[in-house]
Amino acid sequence: MSRTPPLWRISRIAPMLGSVERVVLHVDLDQFIVAVELLRHPELRGRPVLVGGSGDPTQRGVVAGASYEARRFGVRSGTPLRTAAARCPEAVFLPADRETYLAASEDVMAALREVGGIVEVAGWDEAFMLVDTDDAERTARFVQQHVRERTALACSVGIGDNKLRAKLASGLAKPAGVFRLDVSNWVEVMADRPTDALWGVGAKTAKKLAARGIATVGELAATPMADLAGEFGPNIGPWLVALAHGYDSTPVTDEPYQARSHGREVTFQRDLHDVAAVRAEIARLSRTVADDLAADDALARRVVVTVRDSRFATRTHGVSLSEPTRDAAAIAAAARTALDRFPLDRPVRLVGVRAEIDRSGAAR
Repeated sequence: MSRTPPLWRISRIAPMLGSVERVVLHVDLDQFIVAVELLRHPELRGRPVLVGGSGDPTQRGVVAGASYEARRFGVRSGTPLRTAAARCPEAVFLPADRETYLAASEDVMAALREVGGIVEVAGWDEAFMLVDTDDAERTARFVQQHVRERTALACSVGIGDNKLRAKLASGLAKPAGVFRLDVSNWVEVMADRPTDALWGVGAKTAKKLAARGIATVGELAATPMADLAGEFGPNIGPWLVALAHGYDSTPVTDEPYQARSHGREVTFQRDLHDVAAVRAEIARLSRTVADDLAADDALARRVVVTVRDSRFATRTHGVSLSEPTRDAAAIAAAARTALDRFPLDRPVRLVGVRAEIDRSGAAR
């Protein structure tokens, strides 16, 4: 048993110590999927390990998790299995086991709640914590120790004065480290980094910013908000500049995590040439998504279909529903309508159906 006192006890005595601060911690599990697999395959430690699909790199599918050893070969989550095998021929491939990863995630979140503070689950491998402490780094290292003792999994912990900075800090702490990013060192750490280093700025937005001569976080921070409002909109434009200053007012909340959507997709082992076969797959996926909605007691407000053709061109089309529903027939009908908007003039490699969830009212 650890000799370190539980954090709830630390939190209670901290006010008496006179030097207490409220910080946000971002706990990010290191190579989570692979780490879970290594618990049952310890003989693979130190080797390049890739998890995804059926574990057969000759079949179609994508990497769901890559060990740090495999990432050195340029393999990441989302890399096609066949590409991963070509880049890293010495890799060990394992099949994905979603239920095991979900169970491991629940164990981690339970361990974090034992520590104390407010815990916000942000995904199956990450969470935010709001804590009062007299020593933020000591608290972060206690969290790491507690998670390891309860689950045998390693995590990185970012310390920040808001969620944005804590999230970025955990990335700078990897693997298995602790890093603090707040107003005192924001400019020093972030100013020279590319704009897509910011949480919320993707490749497309970074490309648009670069076209305007804005390549770094510092250059974005120095841009007048009004200059970006025209191209990015009156809300997004100023928000991008605020991000570059490290601003984030989003609170840490312990309300139960609610998925924004439920989706299913399938990669075909052979490209589909028959449009009728594509429609049949869309109908099947729609029924599965409807079951997922029912299990979550959720309603869909919009249905989105994704199609990837034989040349890897990926497109989406969405259809808003007349009223929120989880009725399988209604979801399938919307998915068919969305599918009809695709030309389908090339063989199809992948299709997906995603239901965006309505959170405006209670399920009915």
